[in-house]
Amino acid sequence: MQIIVRDNNVDQALRALKKKLQREGVYREMKLRRHYEKPSEKRARERAAAIRRSRKMDRKRAERDGAR
Repeated sequence: MQIIVRDNNVDQALRALKKKLQREGVYREMKLRRHYEKPSEKRARERAAAIRRSRKMDRKRAERDGAR
């Protein structure tokens, strides 16, 4: 990953770097790796996330279909 500093504007370059790291999911990964997570806990967390995503998609689909 490379950020170009223009006109010695380090603050702007830092903002761009943080935004790229956020988009790449580096902060989320660091948070998850801070402590050991048992494989069973990881599966449960991922399964719960999948259920949340599925319910959210169902709500959006129902909202879209109901609006027609």
